[in-house]
Amino acid sequence: MPRKRLTQRFPCLLPLRRWQKKTCRLLAMRLSGNRYATTIAPGRLPQAVFASASALINPRSGQDIRYQYNKAHNLRLAANTLNGLLILPGETFSFFYLVRHADKRTPYKEGLVFADGRITAAYGGGLCQLSNLLFWMFLHTPLAVVERHGHAVQDFPPAETGLPAGVDATVSEGWRDLQVKNATANTFQLVVEVKEGELRGEILCNNPLGKTYRVFNSSVTYQEEGGSVVQTAVVCREETDVESGQTKATELYANRCIIGYPLPASTQVKRAPGREQNGRPCEQRKEST
Repeated sequence: MPRKRLTQRFPCLLPLRRWQKKTCRLLAMRLSGNRYATTIAPGRLPQAVFASASALINPRSGQDIRYQYNKAHNLRLAANTLNGLLILPGETFSFFYLVRHADKRTPYKEGLVFADGRITAAYGGGLCQLSNLLFWMFLHTPLAVVERHGHAVQDFPPAETGLPAGVDATVSEGWRDLQVKNATANTFQLVVEVKEGELRGEILCNNPLGKTYRVFNSSVTYQEEGGSVVQTAVVCREETDVESGQTKATELYANRCIIGYPLPASTQVKRAPGREQNGRPCEQRKEST
């Protein structure tokens, strides 16, 4: 059995630990020498790059529906702080640097998070739906991903179908962030809003990119490890030059996560003889779900 962390043995220390992690993270960012995007523009940049949307309510979660509505409230607050954001050349986008004060005037509500190996309700839960959407959009741009963390466990089926596996991005303030850097000569803009039952996002640019992107899985496999089913999804991206039509495919990363819900009976799950692994990583911290 994994050794319990100090905050698990003494839960009263958890608020202090959270404060420490957030303070140390902000200090490290200030000392990093990076310029972080903070400029909100009143208008829209002229060139559309990529757009996506996801339903606010996931009827397949199997959880208390009130947490779904609380999540929608939290997402609206966070989205309002990002809407219109410019990412200038040389700047870095940081999810939590921008949304850390989203609840200053209107408090967050309790949403679902994954903490200490189980799903529970916590203040501000559910923000990872926004980080998921942003990461998916970033993958369709030349912005360079600096920090991204996949969910260690998927406890219920995703609300959206048709997306590749392994393109999520979990966040946990102080522990896990989503960051991308604009190493190009162009300026990018985020448009994010909650509207008509959806979380909607769009990335704009000041100039035509001359390229399009397609993100896909080259393979998705399932394997039993230590009593759990682990999904391994290889995420690739195809870049197409608009003028010449030439394409170039690149393998971006291999994403591993534990599947915590029943898979379809037709899914092939391989066994891994001699390989034992803890079902849920002992270093797992709180994640928004």
